[in-house]
Amino acid sequence: LKTIRRVLFFILIVSLGSVLGQVSYSIPEEMAKGSVVGNIARDLGLDVKRLKAGKARIFTGDSAEYIELSKERGVLLVKERIDREALCRQTTPCALHLQIILENPMELFRITVEIIDINDNSPSFKNDEKRFEISESAVTGSKFVLDRAVDEDIGMNGLKNYSLKPTENFVLKIQSQADGNKKVEMVLHKPLDREKEEQISLLLTAIDGGEPQMSGTVKIYVTVLDVNDNAPVFTQSVYKAAIAENSRKGTTLTTVSTSDADKGTNGEVSYSVSTTMDSVSDIFTINENGEVILVGEVDFENAKYFQIDIEAKDSGGLSDSSKIIVDVIDVNDNKPGISMLSKSDSIPEDSPQNTVIVIFSVLDPDSANNGQVNCRINGYIPFTISTSSTDFYSLVTDSELDRERASEYNITVTCSDEGVPSLSSSVTLTLQISDVNDNAPVFERSSYEAYIVENNTPGLSIFTVKARDADWNQNARVSYILEDSSVNGVPVSSYVSVSADSGVIHAVRSFDYEQIKDFHFRVKAQDGGSPPLSSNVTVKILIQDQNDNPPQVLYPVQTGGSLVAEMVPRSADVGYLVTKVVAVDVDSGQNAWLSYKLQKATDRALFEVGLQNGEIRTIRQVTDKDAVKQRLTVIVEDNGQPSRSATVIVNVAVADSFPEVLSEFTDFTHDKEYNDNLTFFLVLALAVVSFLFITCLVVIISVKIYRWRQSRILYHSNLPVIPYYPPRYSDTLGTGTLQHVYNYEVCRTTDSRKSDCKFGRADSQNVLIMDPSSTGTMQRIQNEKSILDEPDSPLECPPSPAASLSPYRSLM
Repeated sequence: LKTIRRVLFFILIVSLGSVLGQVSYSIPEEMAKGSVVGNIARDLGLDVKRLKAGKARIFTGDSAEYIELSKERGVLLVKERIDREALCRQTTPCALHLQIILENPMELFRITVEIIDINDNSPSFKNDEKRFEISESAVTGSKFVLDRAVDEDIGMNGLKNYSLKPTENFVLKIQSQADGNKKVEMVLHKPLDREKEEQISLLLTAIDGGEPQMSGTVKIYVTVLDVNDNAPVFTQSVYKAAIAENSRKGTTLTTVSTSDADKGTNGEVSYSVSTTMDSVSDIFTINENGEVILVGEVDFENAKYFQIDIEAKDSGGLSDSSKIIVDVIDVNDNKPGISMLSKSDSIPEDSPQNTVIVIFSVLDPDSANNGQVNCRINGYIPFTISTSSTDFYSLVTDSELDRERASEYNITVTCSDEGVPSLSSSVTLTLQISDVNDNAPVFERSSYEAYIVENNTPGLSIFTVKARDADWNQNARVSYILEDSSVNGVPVSSYVSVSADSGVIHAVRSFDYEQIKDFHFRVKAQDGGSPPLSSNVTVKILIQDQNDNPPQVLYPVQTGGSLVAEMVPRSADVGYLVTKVVAVDVDSGQNAWLSYKLQKATDRALFEVGLQNGEIRTIRQVTDKDAVKQRLTVIVEDNGQPSRSATVIVNVAVADSFPEVLSEFTDFTHDKEYNDNLTFFLVLALAVVSFLFITCLVVIISVKIYRWRQSRILYHSNLPVIPYYPPRYSDTLGTGTLQHVYNYEVCRTTDSRKSDCKFGRADSQNVLIMDPSSTGTMQRIQNEKSILDEPDSPLECPPSPAASLSPYRSLM
């Protein structure tokens, strides 16, 4: 036997199929573990590296795993000993159906391994002996049914012949039947004589066709009886019946009958199921009435039909045989079985259509419509099921995916057969959609406006811009970038900065409303994807004014060496316009609304100041008792919170002619020198006190330095300062006793060294200028008059809205 196996092993027949990538092999059964079945890599045209990289594996379904794959060698090996008889019984051909699965990309190959029978089983009988009781009156030619031997091998290795020894009284008759089985009968060819031989011993031998031949035996003992010379005869040689696979135990399949010419006890017949090696006798039985009854369970998936050999025997030992062919009717009692061959847990959202997600197989062992399977998926999801071959399916994408709409899918695959009622199975898969950077950040607004009060602290948080990105994780991480631009020729980065993480906009410098009132810039929001996506937004910063500038008095001009006085005739009536105080405030809004008040006066009952226009008028009739020298102190306040103010001193001369007031105004000059000396000592005292509080002084100096730097920036920017003019600051009424006026144009910048004045032609010489020494008064009047009369005066400046005073009555 070992020699036969070795020969069969070396004569291994390998056949390579070419239909649909199927490869077929043929191997003998009982091969040793580790034996090579075939070079699968070569036969499939694959590289061994592909088997490793594709994670090649074998899918065998529900059958035992007899074959294994060696990815390193690219061959199929025997994993377990294969017994063809245990695997397929009498089914031929006997084959194992395997599938090899590869990934990246997914591929499926079908492998068929045919198991070739070897002569490893000898014919055998269920019982070691069989006994007959035969009447001596049995006629020549009487037949006695013998047990049929069973050989689990097939083909040439299966059962071939029987022999019976000795052959003095009996000969062996073998009759081939339509189903391929053989009916074995012992035929009496010489009458029996009980007186000569009461017990006869025979040996029945069953021989197979293998090389070498194998055999099995059963001993037959014949007891010779008297008289009964008629055997029972079945009414049919073959009976047919059908039964559903879900029939209950005790169901009657059919009823058989026989006839016996004998009378009495010799005509009483008993029925039995012939004993064989198969399990038919455990499934069916026959009672004394000839009813064939189901006593076991039938399963269409295991056996589609049964052949029952039955025997009828009378009391004299004569018998006849027949058989019943039972067809098993399929019932839809099996759900489709779903097996996952390969699957992906996640795919990117930009995956193209028809991307394979899962490969699975579906098997239903039922037949006809009961085994026809249809698969579907749940709901309206962007996937579909496609089939490449029978029983194998793929789950693929059928439309575009968007993680922002759905980041996860629970896919339920349901497979139903076409039986009535239909049976189904389902499996649920969870698929994650991985993110791709396909969304740019989006700002919450199309544009932003923010306000900041001037004189702010550098580093102050002004505003926050916010952008959102619909992507996930790193692709949704937004960074904020200040785009390069300039404001008045200065990079915007010297004005503001943007926090890259939070989008908070900070002021880099302290702003001055008088220098810049608003500016705009662009902020870019960029995500962390690769490549990154971005969007822009415009941010406008509006500077709000603070009351940080006191009013500036434009008229009357305060001079250090000369004394300017307004002249009022003694004949002036009530409401006479003496002069007008003109001041401006470079702030804006209510911070530049000015009001005028009379703070001190030599005679408060004689003059008043207009609250809004700053006009100084008489409030009573001028009399001869009024002093020639009148001194008024006017305070100008703005409307800011807190308010700021400026003070101007207005000298008024009550007289009808110049000589009358010359001596009086000389005293004014001495008072002025006194006041200057007093101011000097006050400043000196203040400096001494400030030195004692050195800590506070350091802080004050720091603030002063900071403001000085701001003023230098404004100076170099060459931006014009346009002062605010109160309404009705010019005298358009033309009233008053001083009918001769001067026209002034003042051109101002942020640096007083570049201020220019333009003096127009005087309409009269009714203006008095007093020097500290009065001797030069008239000469200076004449000199200035000559300068004003020159057509090309060097004091002329270009027309400018900076300051225009017209008309003002001035006494110099």
